[in-house]
Amino acid sequence: MTQQHSSKNSRIAFWIVTVLLSAGMLAGGLSQLLGARWTAEGFRDLGYPIYFMHLLGAWKVAGVIVLLAPGYPRLKEWAYAGFFFLMTGAVISQLAIGAGFQGVIFQSIYVVLIIASWWLRPASRRFEFRQGQAAQLA
Repeated sequence: MTQQHSSKNSRIAFWIVTVLLSAGMLAGGLSQLLGARWTAEGFRDLGYPIYFMHLLGAWKVAGVIVLLAPGYPRLKEWAYAGFFFLMTGAVISQLAIGAGFQGVIFQSIYVVLIIASWWLRPASRRFEFRQGQAAQLA
């Protein structure tokens, strides 16, 4: 397989995974922002306050916008990190209330999608930390 063919396959895989991830995060974020009854019940079952649901929904929608928009590689890193922390936290929260495997399957699929999208992202969507940037940040 040639380098060009492999690169094209990677881009296709990236977009398939990223669209699936974005669609799920957008749907979940909108249901949280709109206060869907089933979403609110889930938050209550976990013991989280309802206002937290709206906050997470807003961050999900913002993260999807950042992931799909061209440019902004540093913000994309933040979006991936936020999604990862959010969904691993969801897995742990479900396990903490005894939900078991069935209670974490969907969240776990999203964790895999987040990692796959991040791993497959093309160079144009990667943040390159350069030597000397640490001194500028301090």
